[in-house]
Amino acid sequence: MTWSEQLAGLGIELPAVAAPVAAYVPAVRSGSHVYTSGQLPFVDGRLAATGKVGAEVSPEEAKRHARTCVLNALAAVHALTGIDAVTKVVKVVGFVASAEGFTGQPAVVNGASELLGEIFGEAGAHARSAVGVAELPLGAPVEVELIVEVQ
Repeated sequence: MTWSEQLAGLGIELPAVAAPVAAYVPAVRSGSHVYTSGQLPFVDGRLAATGKVGAEVSPEEAKRHARTCVLNALAAVHALTGIDAVTKVVKVVGFVASAEGFTGQPAVVNGASELLGEIFGEAGAHARSAVGVAELPLGAPVEVELIVEVQ
């Protein structure tokens, strides 16, 4: 089964690539790897939420937004190489705009990691960082970037 077929079987349609909000491109290929820029939880060209996790945004909501971020990252990969070229998810970096005292960043970024496991199975097992930050672009609660290996 191809990754495209797997996505369809899960009822997932990759969104259009989110337009960059500054001077960068959504993804770059170098050799057998694709590096995505950090992706925000854009849905239909609009930021799905703003605020800090643990204050204006609940951890459960932020986890769902991390899923949206990773779908946007996969859309950038797909636009560059096609999703079926992915052989391995190598690394996920998740940034969580955190209210003072919030320490649940790993659980929030699990939204991205778990979705990658659902889509790619064993090929979705990856190294990861989950980082709490004071602010993210446009007031987003989460941002996710990927490194994937492609054929």
